[in-house]
Amino acid sequence: MGSIEEESPLIEEGLISQEPKLYAQDGSVDLHGNPPLKEKTGNWKACPFILGNECCERLAYYGIAGNLITYLTTKLHQGNVSAARNVTTWQGTCYLTPLIGAVLADAYWGRYWTIACFSGIYFIGMSALTLSASVPALKPAECIGTFCPSATPAQYAMFFGGLYLIALGTGGIKPCVSSFGADQFDDTDSRERVKKASFFNWFYFSINIGALVSSSLLVWIQENRGWGLGFGIPTVFMGLAIASFFFGTPLYRFQKPGGSPITRISQVVVASFRKSTLTVPEDAMLLYLDKAAVISEEESRAGDFSNSWRLCTVTQVEELKILIRMFPIWASGIIFSAVYAQMSTMFVQQGRAMDCKIGSFQLPPAALGTFDTASVIIWVPLYDRFIVPLARRFTGVDKGFTEIQRMGVGLFVSVLCMAAAAIVEIIRLHLANELGLVESGAPVPISVLWQIPQYFILGAAEVFYFIGQLEFFYDQSPDAMRSLCSALALLTNALGNYLSSLILTLVTYFTTRNGEQGWISDNLNSGHLDYYFWLLAGLSLVNMAVYFFSAARYKQKKASKL
Repeated sequence: MGSIEEESPLIEEGLISQEPKLYAQDGSVDLHGNPPLKEKTGNWKACPFILGNECCERLAYYGIAGNLITYLTTKLHQGNVSAARNVTTWQGTCYLTPLIGAVLADAYWGRYWTIACFSGIYFIGMSALTLSASVPALKPAECIGTFCPSATPAQYAMFFGGLYLIALGTGGIKPCVSSFGADQFDDTDSRERVKKASFFNWFYFSINIGALVSSSLLVWIQENRGWGLGFGIPTVFMGLAIASFFFGTPLYRFQKPGGSPITRISQVVVASFRKSTLTVPEDAMLLYLDKAAVISEEESRAGDFSNSWRLCTVTQVEELKILIRMFPIWASGIIFSAVYAQMSTMFVQQGRAMDCKIGSFQLPPAALGTFDTASVIIWVPLYDRFIVPLARRFTGVDKGFTEIQRMGVGLFVSVLCMAAAAIVEIIRLHLANELGLVESGAPVPISVLWQIPQYFILGAAEVFYFIGQLEFFYDQSPDAMRSLCSALALLTNALGNYLSSLILTLVTYFTTRNGEQGWISDNLNSGHLDYYFWLLAGLSLVNMAVYFFSAARYKQKKASKL
C-alpha cells in the first residue's frame, strides 16, 4: 500500500475501469477459510458492525475516562496533581497494552479473535468498576464536613483492578479494530482502495459519536444521579459493542496471521550484528540490501540457508527499514498526545475553578468535552465533502492531502489550542485577583463557556492529526505488521500521557521549592496554570518544527502494483 501521490497515477491510468474480479485478491479469506466473494463479504456492507462496535466501545471508554479525574478528587479524595497523574498514567497504560494485542493478532490469533478475546476482559473490568461504585462496602466513604477519610485498601484494589482490566482489554481492541475495518477493502482493487480512505474518516467519526454521549449525558448522570449508574451504563454499552462485532461475522474478510513481527525484526538485527564484517555485494541484481541478507562463504559452502537468525530475507530487511523511516514521524505524536491529555485533566480542573452555571443548570466541567467531540463530528464531514475536493485542486493529491501533510496541519492547530487555553486562564486569574478570590480559592465568576474555543480547536487538530496518523500507519506499514504499526501509533498516546504526568511532576517540583504555591496547586487561583499551558504550547511548536524537518526527508513506501 503506498502513498497518496503514488496511488493517484494508478487510478488515472485506467485501473478504475478495469473489469471487476469475483473474489478479493489481497490474500484475505472468508469465515470458512475460502477466498471471499466480493459481492457477499467486506466493503461497506461489513463496516456498520465494526463502526457500531467502535462507537459503543468508545462510549464505554470515555464514559470512564472523561470524568475520571472528578471521581478521583471527589470520591477518592485525591489532590489535583495526584488525580491528574493517576488519570494520565492509566490512559497511558490503555495505549501501551495495544503492543500486546498487536503481537498476538499479527503472529498468532489474527485481528478478529484478538478483538473478541480482549473484549471479554474489557467487559469484566467495566463490571468490576461498576461494582466498586455501587456496592456500599466497596464504595469510598463520603466526606464528613471538611474531613475526608481515605479509601480502604480493598476499595482501592477493586477500583484500580477494574480500571486496569479495562486498560488490558483496550490492548486487544485498539490496535486491531481500525486495521480490521480497513481489511474489508481489497488493496488490489482501485475502487475499494479509494473507499478505504473514506473509511478512516468515518471510523473516527464513530469514535466521537460515542464520546459525545459520554461527555454530555453520562457526565451529567455521574454527577447528578450517582456513579454506580454512571459507570453501569457504559458497561451495558460495552456489551452492545461485543454483540455488534459478532453479528457481522458472516460478512467479514479475514487476514491470516503472518508470524511474529518482533521475531522477524529481531532476526534482522541479530543477523546484521553477526555479519558486521561482511561486505554488501555491489550487484543490484542480487537484491541483497543489508548484511543480514548477505550469504556468507560459510553458508554458501554448507548450503544451509535455513537459520533465520543468521540469514534473513530481503523482505524482512525491508520491513525493518520501513519501521526505521517511520520513526521520526511516529515520534511527533508524543507531544501531540500530551496536549490531548489535557482535555481530561487540566482543562477539567480549569473549568471547576470557573462559573459552571448556565441559567439554573449546573454544568459539569467535564461536559465541556462535548464541544471537542462536536467539533470532530462537524469537521469530519466537512473534511470529507468540502476540504478534500478543494485541496485536491491545489495539491493534485486524490485525497486532498497526503497523510504527512494532514498530520502537519494537526500539529499546527494543536499549538493554537494550548495558546487559547492559556489566554482563558490569564483572564480568569486576572479576575480572581481583582475580586479578591486568590486566598479563598472560590470559583471565579467567569463562565466556563469561555473554554469552548480551546475544546473546539482541539477537535479540529484531532481530525487532521489522529485520522492522518491512522491512515499513515496502515498504508505505510509492512503488510504483515499492520496491527503492530497501529499499536505503535497508539503507543504515542501512551507516551504522551506519561509525558504529561512527568511534566506535571517536574513543574510541581520546580515551582513549589522554597515554600512557593507552585503553578498547579489545589487552589488554582493562587497558581499559574497559564504558565503550564504556555509551556505545552512551546513544546508543541518545537515538535512541529522537528516534524516538518523529518517529513521533508521521509521516503514514502512504494505502491503495490496490481
